[in-house]
Amino acid sequence: MIDRRQLLAASAALAATPALGAAPKPGRAAFPKGFLWGAATAPHQIEGNNTTSDLWYLEHQQPTIFAEPSGDAANSFLLWERDLDLARAIGLNTYRFGVEWARIEPVKGAFSQAMLDHYRAMVDGCLARGLTPVVTYSHFSAPLWFSAQGGWTSPESADLFGRFAERVTRAIGDRIHAAITLNEPNILILLKSLLPPPVWDIQRLTTETAARRLGVPRFVCGNVAALSDLPELQRGMLAGHRAARAAIKAVAPRLPVGVSLAMFDDQAAGDVAVRDRMRGELYGDWLAAARSDDFIGVQNYERAVWGSEGRLPPPPGATLNWSGAEVYAPSLAGAVRYAHAATGVPVLVSEHGVGTPDDSVRATFIPAALRDLRQAMAEGVPVLGYCHWSLIDNFEWISGFKPKFGLASVDRQTFVRTPKPSAAVLGRIARANAV
Repeated sequence: MIDRRQLLAASAALAATPALGAAPKPGRAAFPKGFLWGAATAPHQIEGNNTTSDLWYLEHQQPTIFAEPSGDAANSFLLWERDLDLARAIGLNTYRFGVEWARIEPVKGAFSQAMLDHYRAMVDGCLARGLTPVVTYSHFSAPLWFSAQGGWTSPESADLFGRFAERVTRAIGDRIHAAITLNEPNILILLKSLLPPPVWDIQRLTTETAARRLGVPRFVCGNVAALSDLPELQRGMLAGHRAARAAIKAVAPRLPVGVSLAMFDDQAAGDVAVRDRMRGELYGDWLAAARSDDFIGVQNYERAVWGSEGRLPPPPGATLNWSGAEVYAPSLAGAVRYAHAATGVPVLVSEHGVGTPDDSVRATFIPAALRDLRQAMAEGVPVLGYCHWSLIDNFEWISGFKPKFGLASVDRQTFVRTPKPSAAVLGRIARANAV
């Protein structure tokens, strides 16, 4: 948890900054009134002990693609109020979080009212603190039973997700600001260009082992699958997004609905043909689907420079993140420009950040990226808000706890949250509504 002294210190450090909406200092670019300044989290990555989920099952088998199990994660299922207090203390006005399908429907067709009440309490907790709630309905993880019947490759997956979305919307749809149906449903398509063949082999072995243990013909997850699963996985998720959007709108017609995509800032080294082909492969179907949505969520971490032989390596001397990829602040604005041009709908930056143990890199990266984002907005790109990934260091999927993306660190023994200097940097920008 974040203790009282830390909370007071964080609040005091930010108290001298201008109030949100105040006139910016000369030379600072103001954002529109009502701009969303937030941080994002995902339930499986922070809640802990998500024991009825597909990913928990995979984490606790051998062989597995996961470096380590999620365990208690950040214990946010119990300490969610501490996370909201932290977001408020930083100076944010928005919190993006997810509802965990595996908790709400742990057995097929059996919905937990207690869990729906839990997430409604989180929504109410946001509102009580002046935080705008943006809710993700599926952030990769799913109930074990869902993935054990083929996950998104199952012919009934869209109907099942639509039913789940209807239940969630009846519970919280009257009090949230926006709904994101699926988080990065194109992530495995994007990772085709990043992960070497042995990683895909281990992913296939992981899901095949799970299917054998459960005695089912096929086990497929939203973010753990074999290369051969990807075409069916994409078709199933596209149908799932449409079904969820329809279910949400049937209950709450005025609630804005969108999907968030993992997006590079794609650039061409020479002929644009390779870049344009890659854009079509990575995002094409999803951008087409998003044209019928109220907004598109953009999740950008890197640029990709495409040459005739594929993606080029980082330039010499570039600052690198934890995985060896280039830290390139203008990439956010580039991805946002393209997303809007391809869809015609407003953009919500639903994730943006940098994985690094060196917080000074993050503290420099945030304002640089936001200055470029503001310039794109000045050119006419409608951007609704900015949600940094992530509020706290957390469980980063197959990589375990090694990558550090948080505005605050988490002691995994005591669960104390400690804001990093980058939190104050983003907080000053958010409170001033200017960069």
